[in-house]
Amino acid sequence: MQRHRTSLFLQPDYEKWYFSVIDIISILTESKNPRRYWSDLKIKLSDEEGFSQLYEKIVQLKLTSSDGKKYNTDCADVETLLRIIQSIPSKKAEPVKQWLARVGYERMKELADPSTALDRARDIWQKQGRSAKWIQQRMSGQETRNKLTDYWAEHGIEESNEFAILTNIIHQEWTGLTVKEHKQLKNLKSQNLRDHMSEAELIFTAPAELSTRQIAESEEATGFSENKQSAKRGGNIAKQAREKLELETGKKVVTGENFLPERKQNQINNKNKSNKKEA
Repeated sequence: MQRHRTSLFLQPDYEKWYFSVIDIISILTESKNPRRYWSDLKIKLSDEEGFSQLYEKIVQLKLTSSDGKKYNTDCADVETLLRIIQSIPSKKAEPVKQWLARVGYERMKELADPSTALDRARDIWQKQGRSAKWIQQRMSGQETRNKLTDYWAEHGIEESNEFAILTNIIHQEWTGLTVKEHKQLKNLKSQNLRDHMSEAELIFTAPAELSTRQIAESEEATGFSENKQSAKRGGNIAKQAREKLELETGKKVVTGENFLPERKQNQINNKNKSNKKEA
């Protein structure tokens, strides 16, 4: 049996995790031939409605096997993988299915009463030790973000990578860093960057996105090219304000501070030191 390592598949300007489907099946079913199990499962699922759309989301990536060589293997993102797991009759898969049912029920409640989603987010941040002031700024910034993405969606921005690229343009313009570089500065991997921003970083992100939307609205920007220009100009407005504040205070707005648990942060720091020594 070829066992593959988890693969991180990079797409333009943002990161997305992809997992080996065969390895997940091997863990959940304890099958002696997980490749054959996956082949049989695909035949079974092919008769179900919606499978073609599901299978289109599976990608072939070259992953390192136990023999040290790389082979093409079916990989899926988290959303697609969870849908596959739902079709696996295994006791080990039951906890995942129960979790999906609970999450689905919670989402249905949030659709009926959106305020419950805000309460849930606030409760999570409070348990993580965020201050009331930080939480308020985070939620206010998210509202500003939502208004911007709503504008994009209504004015010719349809592909998810275009949303990511526009976001990256705004971010790089006001911070001087790409989203990926900012996450690296904070030692983040799959975590949401905004959930690890300082209060100052959140405050400057909001006017960058607010300015972008208002510029786009004033010029009725439509399509990727026009909104790209608005994004650059909107981010530049926040950049000028950041530079002025840094000049007055002598302190950097963009920092490597994060909200990772102390143990996790120490592990990352030790790993970074080890990598530097090896280099």
